[in-house]
Amino acid sequence: MPVRAERIAADIEAIGRMTHSPGNGADRPTFSSAWRQARDHFLAEAERAGCHCRIDAAGNVHARPRGVAWSRRVWLSGSHLDSVPHGGDFDGVVGVVAALEVLRAAHEDGRADLPLEAIVFAEEEGTTFGLGMLGSRGWAGTLDAAGLAAVRNRDGRNYWEAGVDHGAVPDRLVAERLQAASYAGFIEVHIEQGPAMWKHDRRVALVTAIAGRRQYAVTLRGTANHAGSTGMNDRHDALAGAAEVIAAVECLPDLLGDHAVATVGRITVSPNAVNVIPASADLTVDLRAPDDHALDHGDERLRAFVASAALRRGLGHEVAQTESLPAVRLDEGLADRVRSAAERLGLSPLPEAVSGALHDAAILAPLVPTVMLFVASRDGISHNPAEFSRIDDVAEATQLLADVVRNVPDAF
Repeated sequence: MPVRAERIAADIEAIGRMTHSPGNGADRPTFSSAWRQARDHFLAEAERAGCHCRIDAAGNVHARPRGVAWSRRVWLSGSHLDSVPHGGDFDGVVGVVAALEVLRAAHEDGRADLPLEAIVFAEEEGTTFGLGMLGSRGWAGTLDAAGLAAVRNRDGRNYWEAGVDHGAVPDRLVAERLQAASYAGFIEVHIEQGPAMWKHDRRVALVTAIAGRRQYAVTLRGTANHAGSTGMNDRHDALAGAAEVIAAVECLPDLLGDHAVATVGRITVSPNAVNVIPASADLTVDLRAPDDHALDHGDERLRAFVASAALRRGLGHEVAQTESLPAVRLDEGLADRVRSAAERLGLSPLPEAVSGALHDAAILAPLVPTVMLFVASRDGISHNPAEFSRIDDVAEATQLLADVVRNVPDAF
């Protein structure tokens, strides 16, 4: 089943034009008109390739060759079409187009029985409703109908209200939940979103783990006072305390091992006046590492950093964990199957990587054997209109996917 790079390029280009910000990157909030246009493009192409399609209760789209019944055990592959505001044309789209292209190649070869289901997950990024991977969480059963009703978009509509015209139906969520035994495994093709592969000229890599993530809201409380008449030793400066914490967070990954990262992404200061000592500082911390032990250690050190800075400056402090997602080791049996396919295609030894970013694969991995394939991102740039991956690299990953899913083994 030879794949065609020019079709992959045409799909990525076409979907890239489906945006609310033409000329300024991809802007496709889930359930928006631009997102719907991209989803309908996938559906039309899948139907043209001899597939039948359905939309599950969480709003995810599924496509299989018409010769493959919905009850048959198959492989699963796909990703998402929603984007961050003013994002790139490749994030998520590459995985959707790769699965679609394998279905098209099979159709051209007369393989109406190819055991592959392509999937488009709804709301992966988290920027539409404030929480990521909602489509996969809803389908997997890790977020129930009430949980999806609790999140809201910028228009104040919850997931079900926004998704009602796009196939999302809360009453069917339990009945249409993922049946893990129906899938031999899930393979998500994605851009790396980091610089390592591009720097080392690694075009396609096997992802063997996805870093876990813990997020925190940190609050430091001091005393507002006059900037001119309050001596330096008499201050309780919340922002100065926050600066200590931020500097410590930047050094935190050095204590946690390879692939750990930590970020302070947002800070709010009050009263935020040029001549007033800050009374309060609220900041966020995003901590990621490829194993839970490192995350536990990072949690301890972060709390100690905050307590120490607060003690030195006479500040009140709070550290609230707002999210905890465990690190995920991907399936070694399926990884071996990918390695064997890479050898057949002359791609061996296949480079291996850990994903620092979260993906729908992390939601499915505890339920279904799962791996990912990365393609290189130019200069590591992502969530940016300058995001770029070579089409030849995407085609190579797609050909590898096609080789893996030729048949469904009894076990691996």
